[in-house]
Amino acid sequence: MDIKDKASRISQALEQLSCQEQDCRICPRECGVNRLQGEKGFCASGPQVSISHALLHFGEEPVLSGAETTLHHQPKSLRKSQPNGSGTIFFSGCHLKCCFCQNYQISWLHQGHTLKTEELAGMMIHLQEKGALNINLVSPSHFTIAILKALRRAYSIGLNIPLVFNSNGYEKVETLRHWEGIIDIFLPDLKFRSPSLAKKLCGVSDYFARAGPALREMNRQQPELILNQDDIASQGLILRHLVLPGQSQDSLKVLEWAAENLSPTIGLSLMSQYYPCFQAPANMQRSISSKEYHRVLDFAQILEIENLFIQPEPFSEGENLIPDFTREEPFKWK
Repeated sequence: MDIKDKASRISQALEQLSCQEQDCRICPRECGVNRLQGEKGFCASGPQVSISHALLHFGEEPVLSGAETTLHHQPKSLRKSQPNGSGTIFFSGCHLKCCFCQNYQISWLHQGHTLKTEELAGMMIHLQEKGALNINLVSPSHFTIAILKALRRAYSIGLNIPLVFNSNGYEKVETLRHWEGIIDIFLPDLKFRSPSLAKKLCGVSDYFARAGPALREMNRQQPELILNQDDIASQGLILRHLVLPGQSQDSLKVLEWAAENLSPTIGLSLMSQYYPCFQAPANMQRSISSKEYHRVLDFAQILEIENLFIQPEPFSEGENLIPDFTREEPFKWK
């Protein structure tokens, strides 16, 4: 879809969503608050966006950042890509709040600063000028209306790189439909299959009941991971799953569902980087074992999903990929 078509879709979405600024039902929480009057719901967010960092991120999947990682299937030439980085914007707050969140400094503690529409649009253009391969919106859902307003402005002043919707998976299908024709690449988590596990770790037993239909909607909009001549994603869906300590059986159920319900032409990113953060429960105060990760990886390799991204062996004690958002450069390992 060209930029004019995207701009038209954005205007249409904003018109349809305008009432939600005074009765916010953007996410599954459906708080019904009036943000324009200063009321705050579960995400504790106002009408304007709040961001922590905007930067070139080299730690995403290689088809997003250009950086090297381990990939099991296609494409074969990823290691030739130049690591320009993903133009990543980390939004403050979250409508889910997992107790083990590695980004807890911004999702739970709301580190960040408020930006006006023009400022956010300018930030996107600045990332593009720095060579970003895409604009990567991390946890954007609770700022849907404000982001759409900024995108409308950004497209009018020259934004022309793919747009990534980087989500926890806990979404409303009705809201996702407003993004159709605007989002080029969906990058959602599918965290849990078990309602009791979801209730324990993120406080909502309906996580999968919401995430399953949301993933099917994302798959409907972007059913195939499409790469350009440099093996960088221009469209598609990349499903992420983080293997948790002691929960490999649930991981198998997640992957089984994905294989049965999503297109084989999407990407699947199987992550080993769990590290106990913030309020992780006692039985999750450790990294995952190699045995746990390989049990899930072995199962993933037999699924008919064309693009399987994997991470290195689980990290040794004290090693991790956890960012520190109190620093100007939060990713020490990039």
